[in-house]
Amino acid sequence: MPIYEYLCPQCERKFELMRPFSKSEENAECPTCHQPSKRALSTFACFTKGSDGVASSVAGAGPSCGACGGGDCSTCH
Repeated sequence: MPIYEYLCPQCERKFELMRPFSKSEENAECPTCHQPSKRALSTFACFTKGSDGVASSVAGAGPSCGACGGGDCSTCH
């Protein structure tokens, strides 16, 4: 079952819930103030370490633009 992140508009608490995909778009009750909360956009970064020991971002994950495949080109900001 996937884990989804939610953000409460009342108390601004960010929390996670494990729920079935069929309920992913439903509002969730904030565990602090019990107000309905909408799902937040979840992001993550992924890095890999090469045989030379240098870490680089994986294309399509985190802040990399994805066009250069490593996040280390002049087009990435």
